Amino acid sequence: MEKRSIPISLPSMGQDEWEALKEPIFSGWITQGPKVKEFETMFAQKHNVKHALAVSNCTTALHLALVALGIKEGDEVLVPAFTWVSTANAVMYCNAIPVFVDIDPVTFNIDPDKIKEKITNKTKAIIPVHLFGLCANVDAIREIAPNLKIVEDGACAAGAAFSGKSAGSLGDIGCFSFHPRKSVTTGEGGMLTTNSDELAEKLEMLRNHGASISEEQRHRGPKPYILPEFDLVGYNYRMTDLQGALGVVQLSKLEKFIQERNEWAEYYNEKLRDIPWLRIPSYTSNYKHGWQSYVLFVNESISPVKRNDLMELLQLQGISTRPGTHAVHMLGFYKNHFKLKPQDFPGAFAANEYSMSIPLHNKMVKADYDYVIETLLSIK
Repeated sequence: MEKRSIPISLPSMGQDEWEALKEPIFSGWITQGPKVKEFETMFAQKHNVKHALAVSNCTTALHLALVALGIKEGDEVLVPAFTWVSTANAVMYCNAIPVFVDIDPVTFNIDPDKIKEKITNKTKAIIPVHLFGLCANVDAIREIAPNLKIVEDGACAAGAAFSGKSAGSLGDIGCFSFHPRKSVTTGEGGMLTTNSDELAEKLEMLRNHGASISEEQRHRGPKPYILPEFDLVGYNYRMTDLQGALGVVQLSKLEKFIQERNEWAEYYNEKLRDIPWLRIPSYTSNYKHGWQSYVLFVNESISPVKRNDLMELLQLQGISTRPGTHAVHMLGFYKNHFKLKPQDFPGAFAANEYSMSIPLHNKMVKADYDYVIETLLSIK
Protein backbone atom coordinates (compact mmCIF):
# COMPACT_ATOMS: atom_id res chain seq x y z
CA MET A 1 0.00 0.00 0.00
CA GLU A 2 1.20 3.47 -0.81
CA LYS A 3 1.43 5.50 2.38
CA ARG A 4 -1.24 8.15 2.85
CA SER A 5 -1.71 10.98 5.36
CA ILE A 6 -5.18 11.00 6.93
CA PRO A 7 -6.02 13.44 9.75
CA ILE A 8 -8.45 12.40 12.49
CA SER A 9 -10.77 15.21 11.39
CA LEU A 10 -10.87 18.01 8.83
CA PRO A 11 -13.54 20.71 8.43
CA SER A 12 -15.45 20.58 5.15
CA MET A 13 -15.32 24.20 4.01
CA GLY A 14 -14.89 25.91 0.67
CA GLN A 15 -16.04 28.68 -1.62
CA ASP A 16 -19.55 28.86 -0.10
CA GLU A 17 -18.17 29.66 3.34
CA TRP A 18 -15.64 32.13 1.89
CA GLU A 19 -18.40 34.01 0.08
CA ALA A 20 -20.62 34.00 3.17
CA LEU A 21 -18.06 36.02 5.13
CA LYS A 22 -18.31 38.96 2.76
CA GLU A 23 -21.72 40.14 3.95
CA PRO A 24 -20.81 40.77 7.61
CA ILE A 25 -17.38 42.10 6.65
CA PHE A 26 -18.72 44.67 4.20
CA SER A 27 -21.80 45.53 6.26
CA GLY A 28 -19.62 46.41 9.22
CA TRP A 29 -21.75 44.26 11.53
CA ILE A 30 -19.32 41.61 12.69
CA THR A 31 -20.34 41.07 16.32
CA GLN A 32 -23.60 39.33 17.24
CA GLY A 33 -26.22 40.51 14.78
CA PRO A 34 -28.45 39.45 11.88
CA LYS A 35 -26.31 36.52 10.72
CA VAL A 36 -26.28 35.04 14.21
CA LYS A 37 -30.05 35.45 14.31
CA GLU A 38 -30.41 33.68 10.95
CA PHE A 39 -28.20 30.84 12.17
CA GLU A 40 -30.24 30.53 15.37
CA THR A 41 -33.52 30.39 13.45
CA MET A 42 -32.20 27.68 11.13
CA PHE A 43 -30.81 25.67 14.04
CA ALA A 44 -34.07 25.83 15.99
CA GLN A 45 -36.05 24.67 12.97
CA LYS A 46 -33.60 21.87 12.25
CA HIS A 47 -33.77 20.56 15.83
CA ASN A 48 -37.52 21.10 16.34
CA VAL A 49 -37.22 23.53 19.26
CA LYS A 50 -38.78 26.93 19.90
CA HIS A 51 -35.55 28.71 20.78
CA ALA A 52 -31.88 28.51 19.79
CA LEU A 53 -29.30 30.96 21.16
CA ALA A 54 -25.77 31.09 19.81
CA VAL A 55 -22.82 31.46 22.18
CA SER A 56 -19.04 31.46 22.05
CA ASN A 57 -18.61 27.69 22.56
CA CYS A 58 -20.28 24.63 24.09
CA THR A 59 -18.55 25.09 27.43
CA THR A 60 -20.11 28.52 27.86
CA ALA A 61 -23.42 27.01 26.74
CA LEU A 62 -23.20 24.42 29.53
CA HIS A 63 -22.32 27.10 32.06
CA LEU A 64 -25.24 29.32 31.04
CA ALA A 65 -27.64 26.37 31.05
CA LEU A 66 -26.76 25.55 34.66
CA VAL A 67 -26.94 29.20 35.74
CA ALA A 68 -30.33 29.64 34.05
CA LEU A 69 -31.63 26.55 35.86
CA GLY A 70 -30.56 27.99 39.20
CA ILE A 71 -27.69 25.62 39.96
CA LYS A 72 -25.77 27.13 42.85
CA GLU A 73 -23.07 26.44 45.43
CA GLY A 74 -23.45 23.08 47.11
CA ASP A 75 -25.88 21.64 44.55
CA GLU A 76 -24.99 18.30 43.00
CA VAL A 77 -25.12 17.67 39.25
CA LEU A 78 -24.75 14.17 37.81
CA VAL A 79 -22.29 13.85 34.90
CA PRO A 80 -20.87 10.83 33.07
CA ALA A 81 -17.40 9.81 34.16
CA PHE A 82 -16.33 9.45 30.51
CA THR A 83 -16.69 12.76 28.68
CA TRP A 84 -14.67 15.82 27.76
CA VAL A 85 -13.59 17.72 30.87
CA SER A 86 -15.78 20.74 30.11
CA THR A 87 -18.91 18.82 31.14
CA ALA A 88 -17.66 18.66 34.72
CA ASN A 89 -15.89 22.04 34.57
CA ALA A 90 -19.18 23.82 33.86
CA VAL A 91 -20.57 22.43 37.12
CA MET A 92 -17.52 23.70 38.98
CA TYR A 93 -18.03 27.18 37.49
CA CYS A 94 -21.29 27.31 39.49
CA ASN A 95 -19.50 26.22 42.69
CA ALA A 96 -21.66 23.13 42.47
CA ILE A 97 -20.47 19.52 42.80
CA PRO A 98 -20.10 17.21 39.79
CA VAL A 99 -21.12 13.70 40.80
CA PHE A 100 -19.75 11.12 38.40
CA VAL A 101 -21.82 8.26 37.03
CA ASP A 102 -20.38 5.30 35.15
CA ILE A 103 -21.11 4.66 31.48
CA ASP A 104 -22.61 1.88 29.38
CA PRO A 105 -19.51 0.17 27.92
CA VAL A 106 -21.22 -0.40 24.56
CA THR A 107 -22.63 3.08 23.84
CA PHE A 108 -20.04 5.02 25.91
CA ASN A 109 -22.98 7.11 27.21
CA ILE A 110 -24.12 7.51 30.81
CA ASP A 111 -25.64 4.26 32.15
CA PRO A 112 -29.23 4.94 33.29
CA ASP A 113 -29.07 1.96 35.66
CA LYS A 114 -26.23 3.66 37.58
CA ILE A 115 -28.05 6.96 38.10
CA LYS A 116 -30.45 6.17 40.95
CA GLU A 117 -27.71 5.25 43.44
CA LYS A 118 -26.07 8.66 42.90
CA ILE A 119 -29.12 10.81 43.68
CA THR A 120 -29.23 12.62 47.04
CA ASN A 121 -31.35 15.45 48.41
CA LYS A 122 -28.71 17.82 46.98
CA THR A 123 -29.00 16.52 43.41
CA LYS A 124 -30.61 19.15 41.20
CA ALA A 125 -29.68 18.29 37.62
CA ILE A 126 -28.08 15.76 35.29
CA ILE A 127 -26.00 16.32 32.16
CA PRO A 128 -26.34 13.33 29.82
CA VAL A 129 -23.72 13.56 27.08
CA HIS A 130 -24.58 12.48 23.52
CA LEU A 131 -21.08 11.15 23.04
CA PHE A 132 -19.59 10.90 19.55
CA GLY A 133 -23.00 11.81 18.06
CA LEU A 134 -25.09 9.05 19.69
CA CYS A 135 -27.86 10.39 21.92
CA ALA A 136 -28.05 9.26 25.52
CA ASN A 137 -31.25 7.45 26.50
CA VAL A 138 -33.00 10.51 27.92
CA ASP A 139 -36.34 8.67 28.21
CA ALA A 140 -34.83 6.17 30.63
CA ILE A 141 -33.08 8.97 32.53
CA ARG A 142 -36.31 10.92 32.91
CA GLU A 143 -38.14 7.82 34.14
CA ILE A 144 -35.47 7.12 36.77
CA ALA A 145 -34.98 10.75 37.82
CA PRO A 146 -38.21 12.64 36.99
CA ASN A 147 -37.43 15.56 39.31
CA LEU A 148 -34.00 16.41 37.92
CA LYS A 149 -33.39 19.17 35.40
CA ILE A 150 -31.83 17.76 32.23
CA VAL A 151 -29.08 19.61 30.37
CA GLU A 152 -28.11 17.78 27.19
CA ASP A 153 -24.43 17.98 26.36
CA GLY A 154 -24.92 17.60 22.63
CA ALA A 155 -21.49 18.94 21.72
CA CYS A 156 -21.07 16.10 19.21
CA ALA A 157 -24.71 15.63 18.28
CA ALA A 158 -25.94 18.30 15.83
CA GLY A 159 -28.52 16.56 13.65
CA ALA A 160 -28.74 13.45 15.83
CA ALA A 161 -32.02 12.10 17.22
CA PHE A 162 -33.48 9.57 19.67
CA SER A 163 -36.91 7.95 19.25
CA GLY A 164 -37.82 10.48 16.57
CA LYS A 165 -36.90 13.50 18.71
CA SER A 166 -33.97 15.75 17.85
CA ALA A 167 -30.98 16.18 20.11
CA GLY A 168 -31.47 19.45 21.95
CA SER A 169 -35.21 18.88 22.34
CA LEU A 170 -34.96 15.95 24.76
CA GLY A 171 -34.17 17.83 27.98
CA ASP A 172 -34.77 21.24 29.52
CA ILE A 173 -31.81 22.82 27.69
CA GLY A 174 -29.53 21.48 24.97
CA CYS A 175 -25.92 22.54 24.36
CA PHE A 176 -23.99 22.13 21.09
CA SER A 177 -20.46 22.74 19.82
CA PHE A 178 -19.16 24.03 16.48
CA HIS A 179 -15.51 23.23 17.13
CA PRO A 180 -13.62 22.11 13.97
CA ARG A 181 -13.85 18.42 14.98
CA LYS A 182 -17.66 18.59 14.88
CA SER A 183 -19.78 17.80 11.81
CA VAL A 184 -20.48 21.50 11.23
CA THR A 185 -18.12 24.20 12.43
CA THR A 186 -17.81 27.93 12.92
CA GLY A 187 -14.23 27.66 14.21
CA GLU A 188 -15.30 28.01 17.79
CA GLY A 189 -18.93 28.49 18.74
CA GLY A 190 -21.86 26.90 20.52
CA MET A 191 -25.64 26.83 20.69
CA LEU A 192 -28.28 26.58 23.40
CA THR A 193 -31.71 25.12 22.65
CA THR A 194 -34.89 25.10 24.72
CA ASN A 195 -38.65 24.96 24.39
CA SER A 196 -39.12 27.19 27.44
CA ASP A 197 -39.89 30.87 26.77
CA GLU A 198 -38.82 31.73 30.31
CA LEU A 199 -35.46 29.98 30.03
CA ALA A 200 -34.82 31.47 26.58
CA GLU A 201 -35.39 34.98 27.91
CA LYS A 202 -33.02 34.38 30.79
CA LEU A 203 -30.36 32.80 28.58
CA GLU A 204 -30.60 35.74 26.18
CA MET A 205 -29.75 38.13 29.00
CA LEU A 206 -27.09 35.93 30.57
CA ARG A 207 -25.05 35.60 27.35
CA ASN A 208 -25.03 39.40 26.88
CA HIS A 209 -23.74 40.80 30.19
CA GLY A 210 -27.25 40.58 31.71
CA ALA A 211 -28.61 43.27 29.35
CA SER A 212 -32.38 43.52 29.05
CA ILE A 213 -32.15 43.70 25.23
CA SER A 214 -29.55 42.51 22.72
CA GLU A 215 -27.07 44.83 21.02
CA GLU A 216 -28.82 44.28 17.69
CA GLN A 217 -32.19 45.28 19.17
CA ARG A 218 -30.68 48.38 20.75
CA HIS A 219 -28.80 49.56 17.65
CA ARG A 220 -31.79 48.99 15.38
CA GLY A 221 -34.19 50.73 17.75
CA PRO A 222 -35.30 54.35 17.59
CA LYS A 223 -32.94 55.42 20.38
CA PRO A 224 -29.71 53.40 20.08
CA TYR A 225 -27.95 55.80 22.43
CA ILE A 226 -30.06 54.63 25.39
CA LEU A 227 -28.29 51.85 27.26
CA PRO A 228 -30.33 48.83 28.39
CA GLU A 229 -31.10 47.83 31.96
CA PHE A 230 -28.91 45.23 33.67
CA ASP A 231 -31.01 43.38 36.21
CA LEU A 232 -28.79 40.34 36.67
CA VAL A 233 -25.09 39.49 36.51
CA GLY A 234 -24.39 38.12 33.05
CA TYR A 235 -21.45 37.12 30.88
CA ASN A 236 -20.03 38.03 27.50
CA TYR A 237 -20.62 34.69 25.79
CA ARG A 238 -21.84 36.00 22.42
CA MET A 239 -21.12 34.63 18.95
CA THR A 240 -19.88 36.92 16.17
CA ASP A 241 -21.73 37.49 12.90
CA LEU A 242 -18.67 36.15 11.07
CA GLN A 243 -19.24 32.84 12.82
CA GLY A 244 -22.98 33.10 12.28
CA ALA A 245 -22.45 33.52 8.53
CA LEU A 246 -20.30 30.38 8.46
CA GLY A 247 -22.89 28.56 10.57
CA VAL A 248 -25.70 29.32 8.13
CA VAL A 249 -23.77 27.74 5.26
CA GLN A 250 -22.49 24.80 7.28
CA LEU A 251 -25.90 24.00 8.75
CA SER A 252 -27.42 23.89 5.26
CA LYS A 253 -25.01 20.99 4.57
CA LEU A 254 -25.53 19.10 7.85
CA GLU A 255 -27.83 16.37 6.53
CA LYS A 256 -25.52 15.72 3.59
CA PHE A 257 -22.54 15.54 5.95
CA ILE A 258 -24.32 13.08 8.28
CA GLN A 259 -25.54 10.93 5.41
CA GLU A 260 -22.00 10.64 4.04
CA ARG A 261 -20.57 9.85 7.46
CA ASN A 262 -23.27 7.23 8.07
CA GLU A 263 -22.48 5.51 4.77
CA TRP A 264 -18.78 5.38 5.57
CA ALA A 265 -19.42 4.27 9.16
CA GLU A 266 -21.40 1.35 7.74
CA TYR A 267 -18.50 0.64 5.38
CA TYR A 268 -16.12 0.55 8.34
CA ASN A 269 -18.55 -1.75 10.20
CA GLU A 270 -18.73 -4.16 7.27
CA LYS A 271 -14.97 -4.34 6.80
CA LEU A 272 -13.85 -4.31 10.45
CA ARG A 273 -16.50 -6.45 12.15
CA ASP A 274 -14.50 -9.67 11.74
CA ILE A 275 -11.40 -8.38 13.51
CA PRO A 276 -11.88 -10.25 16.80
CA TRP A 277 -10.01 -7.79 18.99
CA LEU A 278 -11.90 -4.68 17.80
CA ARG A 279 -15.44 -3.81 18.92
CA ILE A 280 -17.25 -1.64 16.40
CA PRO A 281 -19.93 0.93 17.35
CA SER A 282 -23.34 -0.52 18.16
CA TYR A 283 -26.77 1.08 18.56
CA THR A 284 -30.42 0.29 17.85
CA SER A 285 -32.70 1.55 15.09
CA ASN A 286 -34.46 4.17 17.26
CA TYR A 287 -31.27 6.23 17.24
CA LYS A 288 -30.15 8.58 14.48
CA HIS A 289 -26.38 8.76 14.92
CA GLY A 290 -24.66 12.08 14.23
CA TRP A 291 -21.25 10.39 13.66
CA GLN A 292 -19.02 13.11 15.02
CA SER A 293 -16.51 10.31 15.55
CA TYR A 294 -16.14 6.62 14.78
CA VAL A 295 -14.85 5.02 17.97
CA LEU A 296 -13.58 1.47 18.33
CA PHE A 297 -12.82 -0.50 21.50
CA VAL A 298 -9.55 -2.44 21.55
CA ASN A 299 -9.77 -5.71 23.46
CA GLU A 300 -6.19 -5.92 24.73
CA SER A 301 -6.73 -9.40 26.19
CA ILE A 302 -6.71 -10.83 22.65
CA SER A 303 -5.25 -8.04 20.51
CA PRO A 304 -1.76 -8.43 19.02
CA VAL A 305 -0.80 -4.94 20.27
CA LYS A 306 -1.85 -2.67 23.10
CA ARG A 307 -4.11 0.29 22.31
CA ASN A 308 -1.40 2.93 22.67
CA ASP A 309 1.06 0.88 20.61
CA LEU A 310 -1.64 0.46 17.98
CA MET A 311 -2.16 4.23 17.81
CA GLU A 312 1.58 4.73 17.44
CA LEU A 313 1.74 2.12 14.69
CA LEU A 314 -1.13 3.78 12.81
CA GLN A 315 0.46 7.21 13.24
CA LEU A 316 3.65 5.89 11.60
CA GLN A 317 1.49 4.80 8.68
CA GLY A 318 0.03 8.32 8.37
CA ILE A 319 -3.30 7.51 10.07
CA SER A 320 -4.23 9.85 12.90
CA THR A 321 -6.12 8.39 15.86
CA ARG A 322 -7.19 9.56 19.30
CA PRO A 323 -8.59 7.98 22.45
CA GLY A 324 -12.39 8.36 22.34
CA THR A 325 -12.12 10.99 25.07
CA HIS A 326 -11.00 10.81 28.70
CA ALA A 327 -12.32 9.57 32.02
CA VAL A 328 -12.72 12.82 33.94
CA HIS A 329 -12.35 11.13 37.33
CA MET A 330 -8.81 10.11 36.29
CA LEU A 331 -7.69 13.66 35.42
CA GLY A 332 -5.38 15.33 37.92
CA PHE A 333 -7.70 17.95 39.38
CA TYR A 334 -10.76 15.73 39.74
CA LYS A 335 -8.79 12.71 40.91
CA ASN A 336 -7.11 14.73 43.66
CA HIS A 337 -9.97 17.08 44.58
CA PHE A 338 -12.56 14.32 44.99
CA LYS A 339 -10.12 11.57 46.07
CA LEU A 340 -11.14 9.29 43.21
CA LYS A 341 -9.51 6.09 41.97
CA PRO A 342 -9.44 4.81 38.36
CA GLN A 343 -11.49 1.71 39.17
CA ASP A 344 -14.23 3.69 40.94
CA PHE A 345 -15.90 3.80 37.52
CA PRO A 346 -14.84 0.64 35.67
CA GLY A 347 -16.75 1.40 32.46
CA ALA A 348 -15.19 4.85 32.16
CA PHE A 349 -11.77 3.45 33.11
CA ALA A 350 -11.97 0.81 30.34
CA ALA A 351 -13.13 3.39 27.79
CA ASN A 352 -10.27 5.68 28.82
CA GLU A 353 -7.71 2.93 28.36
CA TYR A 354 -9.04 1.04 25.33
CA SER A 355 -11.21 3.30 23.13
CA MET A 356 -9.77 4.53 19.83
CA SER A 357 -11.22 6.99 17.34
CA ILE A 358 -10.19 6.51 13.72
CA PRO A 359 -10.62 9.05 10.88
CA LEU A 360 -14.18 9.78 9.74
CA HIS A 361 -14.90 13.12 8.12
CA ASN A 362 -16.33 14.68 4.99
CA LYS A 363 -13.00 15.36 3.33
CA MET A 364 -12.11 11.68 3.10
CA VAL A 365 -12.45 9.60 -0.07
CA LYS A 366 -12.84 5.84 -0.57
CA ALA A 367 -9.08 5.36 -0.95
CA ASP A 368 -8.59 6.89 2.52
CA TYR A 369 -11.10 4.54 4.14
CA ASP A 370 -9.66 1.53 2.33
CA TYR A 371 -6.18 2.50 3.50
CA VAL A 372 -7.31 2.68 7.15
CA ILE A 373 -9.13 -0.66 6.81
CA GLU A 374 -6.27 -2.45 5.07
CA THR A 375 -3.80 -1.18 7.65
CA LEU A 376 -5.94 -2.47 10.53
CA LEU A 377 -6.49 -5.82 8.77
CA SER A 378 -2.72 -6.19 8.29
CA ILE A 379 -2.01 -6.08 12.02
CA LYS A 380 -1.39 -9.61 13.25
